[in-house]
Amino acid sequence: MKLDRNFYSRDTLTVAKELLGKTLVHKIDGKVLKGKIVETEAYLGVIDKAAHSYGGKRTKRVETMYGLPGTAYVYLIYGMYYCFNIVTKEEGIPEAVLIRAIEPLEGIDDMALNRFGKTYEELDNYQKNNLTNGPGKLSMALSIDKTLDKEDLCKDILYLEDKKDNFNIIETTRIGIDYAEEAKDFPYRFYIDGNRYVSVIKKFEKLE
Repeated sequence: MKLDRNFYSRDTLTVAKELLGKTLVHKIDGKVLKGKIVETEAYLGVIDKAAHSYGGKRTKRVETMYGLPGTAYVYLIYGMYYCFNIVTKEEGIPEAVLIRAIEPLEGIDDMALNRFGKTYEELDNYQKNNLTNGPGKLSMALSIDKTLDKEDLCKDILYLEDKKDNFNIIETTRIGIDYAEEAKDFPYRFYIDGNRYVSVIKKFEKLE
């Protein structure tokens, strides 16, 4: 069952946790690519120094965050990698959840071709483990780019399906935001404990 707007129109931290285990679907060129969401990060808008919209910032790029919940927010980092986010809360409140990693489920050969120019069976173990374990990697594997910015996730091209699953959730700090002062220590990152596609496991998390 496809997730509807009501799912996204809630507290951003709640949505970030409940996105874990859901299936991300991209239909493109007659193909269906699917992955299980295993890692997310929440960004709480105007009060969050790590968010693009901190302090109410509004630029052409950031404007998508002010849109309807259940909208795709896609932006470019380092001039070469796309990050896929989901707008949450309510229209006018610029909060979103970054999808950091997925576990490939369907269309895996196409994902491998998108990432490495090889079928999945032709990949070595390192490439298999690194297929979708990061925001830029999953976007490349699923053919998500800037053309999908502002895409309505309640329609039929890029969307999420509900899926019931049992797992433990790890709550920890976000990745790569050392510039964000005290916000770098906020526990707004969530991932499925023990899933091999999680992007980063910190030392102290391994010890727990």
